[in-house]
Amino acid sequence: MPKPALTVASLVRDERLAKASARMLRDDRYELVTIAPEVDLVAKLDHHLEDFDVVLVDQTESTSALLQRLARHGLLLPAVVIGRGGGQCQYHEAEVHLQPDQLEQLKYSIDAAVSRFLRHGLLQASGQSPDSGAPTPEAWKLANRLKDRLGYLGVFYKRDTTRFLRNLPKQEAQTLLQSLQRTYRDLLLSYFRDPAAANEALENFVNTAFFSDLSITKVVEIHASLIDGLWKKVRLEGRGDDFLQDYRITLLDVMAHLCEMYRRSLPPDSLIGRSHAPSAESREMLANKALSIESSE
Repeated sequence: MPKPALTVASLVRDERLAKASARMLRDDRYELVTIAPEVDLVAKLDHHLEDFDVVLVDQTESTSALLQRLARHGLLLPAVVIGRGGGQCQYHEAEVHLQPDQLEQLKYSIDAAVSRFLRHGLLQASGQSPDSGAPTPEAWKLANRLKDRLGYLGVFYKRDTTRFLRNLPKQEAQTLLQSLQRTYRDLLLSYFRDPAAANEALENFVNTAFFSDLSITKVVEIHASLIDGLWKKVRLEGRGDDFLQDYRITLLDVMAHLCEMYRRSLPPDSLIGRSHAPSAESREMLANKALSIESSE
């Protein structure tokens, strides 16, 4: 039985990005609805909020202003913004930013956007009754719809196994890995210089790693390969390479965020026992394993 489609309202105005996004979402899981620039989106969502599950938008002045209008009217939906946010929210605190050269991760970013939206409790802000302050029926519909389509309490417990890296066709898996390498490279280059850019790259990498079930070993391989490339570059330039050891903290940061994602993915105690929850000792062992693998490269 096919899974119900998520309806994605596309506000992407760049033609190249719009075509690429449509290509990435071409399967039964998504229904992409392009909203023309002349449509009054505030009025449309005000009357038909229940028709959409996610907003997809590219980062321009016009779309930023539109998202801010939606937020002011309390018309909130999970959102993926294609473009760098620079640490600034365009729509709401749970939005996900994705670089234009990393659209191979778009499906995973949508899952992350939905899960963050649910986790941040933004459904109650989306469709508040001005008189009672209580969520409107539309907000409850959206909550139930997202949970039904993506799994109990968000997408955490029921990740789409068909999109796990190991289950993808070989070429598609390779393309996704290359995209993840670009994201990790952005993380390394900005980690000590641009905290906002580093945070976005870190979130993007961890989101896709979690929803694609990227192995810890592969994470470490990506880190080691990029550090090795930087080492060769600085040696050719005749510069010292001692500073590269500082980037171990980048890997530990990624591992810590991944551990937190997996911790949050565990069902409540009523569904599984507490013994399944990762302990501080297990997280420390995971980090030590990462460092030992990196050192052996």
